[in-house]
Amino acid sequence: MRTEGFRRLFPAVLRIVAVAAAYYAGGRIGLLQQVVVEGAVVTPLWPPTGIALGCLLWLGLGVWPGIAIGALLVIQSISPIDPIGLGIVAGNTLAPVCACLMLRSVGFRVELDRLRDGVALVFLGGLLPMLISATVGAGLLELTDVLPDGGFWTVWWTWWAGDAMGVLVITPLLLVLCRARLPVETYRWAEVCALIVSAVGITLLATRSGLAMLFLVFPLLIWAALRFQLAGSAPCMLLVSVLANAAAVGRLGPFRDHTLLQGMANLQALNGAAALTSLLLSALVTEQNTIRLRIEQACQELAEVVEQLASGRVSHRWPVPREPDDSRPDAG
Repeated sequence: MRTEGFRRLFPAVLRIVAVAAAYYAGGRIGLLQQVVVEGAVVTPLWPPTGIALGCLLWLGLGVWPGIAIGALLVIQSISPIDPIGLGIVAGNTLAPVCACLMLRSVGFRVELDRLRDGVALVFLGGLLPMLISATVGAGLLELTDVLPDGGFWTVWWTWWAGDAMGVLVITPLLLVLCRARLPVETYRWAEVCALIVSAVGITLLATRSGLAMLFLVFPLLIWAALRFQLAGSAPCMLLVSVLANAAAVGRLGPFRDHTLLQGMANLQALNGAAALTSLLLSALVTEQNTIRLRIEQACQELAEVVEQLASGRVSHRWPVPREPDDSRPDAG
C-alpha cells in the first residue's frame, strides 16, 4: 500500500516541481523587460501567467501549488518576502486558477479548433480573471502606501495588461507546441522558411524604424494564421510582442518620442490587437477547415452508399410494398 501510494504521489510532486520551475524561468525572462511605474516593478508582458494557465489546462488543477511556489521564488528574487509579497503570490495563483475554472465551465477545448474557444480564451482566460491579480497586487501596494497619490490606476492598468498579454501570447503557444506536427510537403517547408525570414525582417523594421509602421505586422499575422493556423500565428505573435516590448522599454523606433506611460499604452494597444487578430483568425480558419473535412467525408460516404445501391451490393434492403390483392375477401 505504501509503495502504491508513493507511486501515485511521485508523479504529482514531479508535475508540481516542473510547473514551479517553468513559472520561475518565465518570471526571470519577463523581468528582463521590466519597467518601474509609480515605484512598482511591472512588465508589459508577463509570461508566467500564460505558463500557469497552460499548465492548468493540460495537467489539471492539482498543479496549482507549483504556481504558488514559482510566484514566491520570483518575488523573492526581486525583494525580501513580506506580507505584501505573500498577498501578491495569492493573487497571481488565484487568477490563472479562476481562468481555468471559467474556461472549463464553457467547454473550452485545448485544441483551439473553434472560434468560441478563441473568444473564451481571450475573455475568460485573459481579460477577466487577470483583474484579480492586478487588483490584489496594486491594492496591496496602495494600502501599504508604497504607491504615490494617484498612482493606483496607472499601476493597476499596467499590471492587468501585462498579465492578460501573458495569457494571450504564451498560452496559445504552449497549447500548440504540445501537439505540433512538422510539415511533410517540401513546398510547406519553403513557405515556413519564407514566413520566418519575413517575420523577423518585417517586425524589426516595424519596431525599430522611426516611422509609424507598426501596422506592417498585421499582414504577417494574417498570412501565418491563414496558412498555418495557430502553429504559425502563435510563434509570430510571440516574436512581435517580444520585439515591440524591447523597443518600448528602450524608447526605440516609434516609441522614441513618447513618455513611458504613452509608450506602454501604444505597446499594449499593439499587443492586444495583434493577439486578437492572430488568435481569433487562427481559430476561425481551423474551424472552417474542420467543417470542410467533415463535409467531404460525409459526401464520400454518401457516394459509396449510392454506388453500392446501384450495383446491388447493399446488405440491408428495404421491403418493397405489395399491391393490394382484390381477390381476397374483405375482412369487414
